[in-house]
Amino acid sequence: MKILVAGGFGAGKTTLVGSVSEIRPLRTEEELSELGRPVDDTSGVETKRTTTVAMDFGRIDLRPGLALYLFGTPGQDRFWFIWDELARGALGAVVLADTRRLADCFPSVDFFEQRGIPFLVAVNCFEGTERFAPEEVRDALDLDPGIPVVLCDARLREDGKELLVTLVEHAAALRRRA
Repeated sequence: MKILVAGGFGAGKTTLVGSVSEIRPLRTEEELSELGRPVDDTSGVETKRTTTVAMDFGRIDLRPGLALYLFGTPGQDRFWFIWDELARGALGAVVLADTRRLADCFPSVDFFEQRGIPFLVAVNCFEGTERFAPEEVRDALDLDPGIPVVLCDARLREDGKELLVTLVEHAAALRRRA
């Protein structure tokens, strides 16, 4: 089973994939460069020094012969050509949200809505940031009531596992209704 981890630049996608993967994750991170400064908006994530340029990959073995493959997408617009290929055959997606840059979620939400791929929004609760209730985030992103919105800390394995379970349950429920 394939699950995508998407969201804006600096939302914590690489961290989430790494925290839940049972293998050492494949990462395609590169140092941010001066050439990218005019293109990469680092407001709100000024300490960020690297960026994913292709994808992150992790795996969780559910039982013999059944694995969950996690593909973290790149967050900047210039790498979006990769998304269609990564999305092919996906069971669902996690849209990781950073409330300091919530508008960065809109492209991911639109992408999955347009393709009919089940998704949830996981609000990565960064230290020192204002906390918002899931319903406040749902309203701000204008999400349908049936789309799960959960709070998490992408660094914590248990939080990541819980949101993946929620996503799989959500996708299964949608398939039963179809």
